[in-house]
Amino acid sequence: MSASKLTDLSLAEARDGLRQKDFTSEELTQAHISAMEAGRKLNAVILETPEKALDMARASDAKLSNEEGGALEGLPIGVKDLFCTKGVRTTACSKILGDFTPPYESTVTQNLWDAGAVHLGKLNNDEFAMGSSNETSCFGPVNNPWRNKAKETNLVPGGSSGGSSASVAAHIGVAATATDTGGSIRQPAAFTGTVGLKPTYGRCSRWGIVAFASSLDQAGPITRTVRDSAIMLGAMAGHDAKDTTSIDTPVPDYEAALGANLNGKKVGIPKEYRIDGMSDEIEELWQQGIDWLKDAGAEIVDVSLPHTKYALPAYYIIAPAEASSNLARYDGVRYGTRLEGDNLLEMYEKTRGAGFGAEVRRRIMIGTYVLSAGYYDAYYLKALKVRRLISEDFKQAFEKCDVLLTPATPSSAFAIGENLDDPLAMYMNDVFTVTVNLAGLPGISVPAGLDAQGLPLGLQLIGQPFGEEALLGMAEKIEQAAGFDARPDVWWE
Repeated sequence: MSASKLTDLSLAEARDGLRQKDFTSEELTQAHISAMEAGRKLNAVILETPEKALDMARASDAKLSNEEGGALEGLPIGVKDLFCTKGVRTTACSKILGDFTPPYESTVTQNLWDAGAVHLGKLNNDEFAMGSSNETSCFGPVNNPWRNKAKETNLVPGGSSGGSSASVAAHIGVAATATDTGGSIRQPAAFTGTVGLKPTYGRCSRWGIVAFASSLDQAGPITRTVRDSAIMLGAMAGHDAKDTTSIDTPVPDYEAALGANLNGKKVGIPKEYRIDGMSDEIEELWQQGIDWLKDAGAEIVDVSLPHTKYALPAYYIIAPAEASSNLARYDGVRYGTRLEGDNLLEMYEKTRGAGFGAEVRRRIMIGTYVLSAGYYDAYYLKALKVRRLISEDFKQAFEKCDVLLTPATPSSAFAIGENLDDPLAMYMNDVFTVTVNLAGLPGISVPAGLDAQGLPLGLQLIGQPFGEEALLGMAEKIEQAAGFDARPDVWWE
């Protein structure tokens, strides 16, 4: 099979081909290494590990030849640079971490290597995962493989997991790890025509993942199909004693749950998600999704999430507050970048001033402000109360339905630089996604169509806690009905 055809395979197809010995993992991995090297204009991969990948592929081939191997044996994937990888540089795409090379492996990536996955390289992301466009990385912005058919302008791939979404959309890897704090898996997936799954908080371990906002962060996969997401989540998930927020509950066979009948299932449509300024294309796609699920046998019910309008301001108080606390550890003393000063305080100031980018500094300052004496009650505690109300809204909605269907984003991908100087416009990209993180729920974005400019649009499904099986089954129905098989024209090679 030719290299281009090997990179066209989904994760499930590549897995089955390896087991049937249609090709070797070394051949599959080499094809993706070539695609990675040809795709450098995208700036999706910030550290290539081809030799490591080929060594892992050969080890997988040895297992496969003996009819052995894990669920992901021999499959080449990319890893977001937020996941610590033993012996492989991990920077969170921030200057402050310098050339930090962890002496340990994150639990999620260890689970993937134990399942036989092959490590292609580290993927670009917004600095410390703070961003919705992958423009805040110290390695520069990621280019979306998709382009407006009327223009040659480079577009953002979404954020913070822009390197993950772009690499999967450009067929650089069969799948990628990602993290989602306020939409950072689902929004980039929607912008690139890929599938992005944010699991329930606690389903995947956070140990060894560089922290942004610890009560919101959750690891998940970005893939090309819903089935691939089910396979990836099955390998990534699991209880971890090293993470006190990890839930000790069995991991289902998510792939086996696909193909379920939707008869009798109820899909909730939250009226509050019809926001001012939402494009007609998004509205029409949402209605199309409703019709698809109805045709598949589901019952459509209207639900209300009355505190949705407070979600974005609450999120942008809680997340920066946690970030200001988490990022206090980066001081230039034990590792990473250090700028010398005349005294310890000056060294801290110089190091943190030079090491953190503008968006990270902004959020640290906001977080420090809302946690300070005199403002803690007025802002932070109030935001926590709003968070509880949002969670209660979902509980009441799920008394009437099994899942919720909403748009994934308020628009398609925008041009690089377009919203960089307008934080509020940038933050609005998370309007449909942050509620899911505040409530700790699972959510998935599925590519469902193209807009007038030929750019992908996604639909979001929101599930009940640890309801990923039902969520994936419903997502598969949307995927089948949409028949989304569009691909970006290759301009980056």
